[in-house]
Amino acid sequence: MHVQEWLETVPAVAVYALVGVVIGLESLGIPLPGEIILVSSALLASQHGDIDPVVLGACATAGAIIGDSIGYAIGRKGGRPMLAWLGAKFPRHFSEAHIATAERSFQKWGMWAVFFGRFVALLRIFAGPLAGVLRMPYWKFLIANVLGGIVWAGGTTAVIYYVGIVAESWLKRFSWLGLVAAVLIGVTSMLVLKRKAKKAAPEPVVAAD
Repeated sequence: MHVQEWLETVPAVAVYALVGVVIGLESLGIPLPGEIILVSSALLASQHGDIDPVVLGACATAGAIIGDSIGYAIGRKGGRPMLAWLGAKFPRHFSEAHIATAERSFQKWGMWAVFFGRFVALLRIFAGPLAGVLRMPYWKFLIANVLGGIVWAGGTTAVIYYVGIVAESWLKRFSWLGLVAAVLIGVTSMLVLKRKAKKAAPEPVVAAD
């Protein structure tokens, strides 16, 4: 079956559920490609009329906020022993160096670390659990969590969706050059935003011999 025909058979509700669940699990502290899933789904929405980008963005936002909140609760209850357990299960993501880097970010930036953490892969996984371990006041965490979830999930969905729309229109007029230009615009805008977000995180410390 042709790929485009296959994509048209995917139920919209399945796409919404996949995005919400994957982003929720990633925000909870499980290393998953949430951003890749969101970007791919937003592009699919721009080509698939049955997928509503507003509903897609809402599901992504809900998954991000709920997942982070659950991660906060788990981190607050489990404490540092939970971080040690995660380090044993996911040594690549929860190494002592990564935990130390994230912890310094929280100590220096507080609520902003939770907000900007949405745009940084490392902090996106750590934000909820680490905020709970460090016992950040929940009201501060909730404000940063909600605002960060809306800006990251909703903004990413909107940008990628409109890039897909523009790419399709330009592709019809200017062949593949239009697609390349549209993708470059979208990627550049996301890189600029990520570069600003990474200013909230300090440089990683090199482990001593």
